[in-house]
Amino acid sequence: MKLIALATALGVAIAPVAHADPIDLTLSGGNPGGLWSLLGAGIDRAAKESDGASVVTYQATGGGFANIALLDRERTDLGLLHDAEAQIALQGGEPFQSPVENMRAIGYMYNWAPMHFFLDRGMAEEYGIESLDDIAGSGAPIRIGINRSGNITSNVALAMLAEVGVTEESLEEMGGQFVRAGANEQADLIQDGRLDMITNGIFINHSSFRAADQNSDVMLLSVPQDVTEATNEMFGTGTMTIPAGSYSNQESDVESVALGAMLVTHSNMPDDTAYSLTKSLIEHIDQVRAVHGSMAQLDTSLLARPSVLEFHPGAARAFEEAGLIQ
Repeated sequence: MKLIALATALGVAIAPVAHADPIDLTLSGGNPGGLWSLLGAGIDRAAKESDGASVVTYQATGGGFANIALLDRERTDLGLLHDAEAQIALQGGEPFQSPVENMRAIGYMYNWAPMHFFLDRGMAEEYGIESLDDIAGSGAPIRIGINRSGNITSNVALAMLAEVGVTEESLEEMGGQFVRAGANEQADLIQDGRLDMITNGIFINHSSFRAADQNSDVMLLSVPQDVTEATNEMFGTGTMTIPAGSYSNQESDVESVALGAMLVTHSNMPDDTAYSLTKSLIEHIDQVRAVHGSMAQLDTSLLARPSVLEFHPGAARAFEEAGLIQ
């Protein structure tokens, strides 16, 4: 009060302290109860740590491709999507009719979901298959499980197999086939002898992989470096090592393509809103890490990691202030 009185007496105006408005955003994720729904809860908690009136409301969708379509039409404020899905959208690949150009990154959530290729050990030994590139010339009638259409891991798996000459036609010539099935279905199918090989891009020792490893006699195939490099060029993905001993019959490290997930907005989000959200994530990243044990590796340097998308200007400002980018 004395300061105000003195300022008044001297004719000096005191500007009011500026306070950012609380954010109220909708986040489109994936299936309810999955990891992305947990990430949505963590992002909401981080925002509330900064301002108790802020809210990030999670809505379940069909996943990354659906979220890109919603962002393109500005029918959601935020979306979770894989880096590979963003790359396809930027290029106007299927399921998009033309390039999607209004996506802007808030930050990476994780980049440690490597592609796994498990083959029945009996078949692997019978046909001398140790690596992905051994399949095409083996003559093995392999029934290969890949994820359902619309799931990005199926796109990546098919691309990697095509790089080593394994296509639907070549498989059929050997007496094999591709079988569309989700992660948990694949584990059940190989256990029941209805699949010989399963593929997916999820965290190391994901429950579906543990089920396949514990209930079936399988081995993890190695991936040629040139296949990893070509796939990363195609999809904007990264590289990750699956350490030796991660699975029962795995004696050596396996380096493979790794998918990442990003928090993305559209280009018309106000700069101050994107700044506030990103600043909250930087300052309260522990709220996101706490949602699941698989998120323990998340740190601010990963959050600010460049991706196939440019940062929203508001997010970039928050990262610059925090010294995370220049």
